[in-house]
Amino acid sequence: MGYTRQYNELKNIFDLGIKEINIPGSDVRIINLEFSSDSVPDSFLNKKDISIDENVSFSYPVFVPADTASRKVILLFHGLNERSWVKYLVWAYYLAQNTGSYVILFPISFHINRSPESWKDPRAMFSYLSERRTNFGDVSMSSIANIALSNRLTEDPMRFFNSGYQTSEDIVKLMSMIRDGRHELIPGGSKVNIFAYSIGAFLAQIILMGNPENLFSESKLFMFCGGSVFSNMHGTSKLIMDSLAYDKVFNFYLEDFEKEIKGKSPLVDFLCSSRIGMAFRSMIDLGRFRKFRENRLTGLKDQIRSIALLKDAIIPADGIVKTLNYKSQSLSSSVEVTDFPYPYTHENPFPLFNSILSHSVDSAFERLFAAAGLFLA
Repeated sequence: MGYTRQYNELKNIFDLGIKEINIPGSDVRIINLEFSSDSVPDSFLNKKDISIDENVSFSYPVFVPADTASRKVILLFHGLNERSWVKYLVWAYYLAQNTGSYVILFPISFHINRSPESWKDPRAMFSYLSERRTNFGDVSMSSIANIALSNRLTEDPMRFFNSGYQTSEDIVKLMSMIRDGRHELIPGGSKVNIFAYSIGAFLAQIILMGNPENLFSESKLFMFCGGSVFSNMHGTSKLIMDSLAYDKVFNFYLEDFEKEIKGKSPLVDFLCSSRIGMAFRSMIDLGRFRKFRENRLTGLKDQIRSIALLKDAIIPADGIVKTLNYKSQSLSSSVEVTDFPYPYTHENPFPLFNSILSHSVDSAFERLFAAAGLFLA
């Protein structure tokens, strides 16, 4: 079954509220498990965010392979401002079916089902969009789809870091459960690899570079539309954030962030003393802590592969090449720049067409995920 047909089938049967979902004609199942995020100090979060219960207790889907004794796992990280798993269901299904791995779709803090339902309700968000336009004028790329994230990041750019930090702590907890045999589904001691897309790739790079508790020493990372330092990204999009929010975040991390993390506090200690904190700082700009970043990436060169898209305007291929291929501007085996023979965007690399173009999408999807599967199997 091709990508387009599989997309529609999985979209119709997926429901986070159902414990176990059988996929027709397949031995792969989806099981939704509960998770509690309980390891982040209040001092690391915006005070308004502490009371968002959805971000603390939530469910996450696991695609279970036919061989439940498999000791292979793939964590799948999504992009910025995602409010649904629908886009990623076929990705996870393909990887589970073709690598024999458990595939975990784990939501980034304040994304997908870790955010209030109102954030993806057009009626609820319309008043916020109108208010933003009243306060700031006609902001470029402002939309109902991105107003929640745009408002949050404009108000407090540190939320970008806070969300990633909380997610990394949650992943450490999840990995420890798998390592120690305490996971509900996955056999103890299983090897965990990562498939990461867009901002999820940024998060995954930092986690591998920081390697908390040495949990990722053997992990492989396959990145799609990701791998660049932050300063080479361009996050303005009707589906991600508007221009005002992007400018606020960009200027904060490029101009103010290093000045802000002075003095003594748990946050400053983490950013300045921990390896994962330094990894985050080094991934802001090519010139920032270059030696640290390049040493860490050199040590991971056999564990990382990235495929960039030629027409990607959000995380351009050039920025990915410059970050990962720092010793030479010629492409190495760790970075591949490709193009698809149909209209696509960073946000929607595999669009649905009711025409012959759907065959091109099916083929492009198959080629990319076959490469990912071979690397991560």
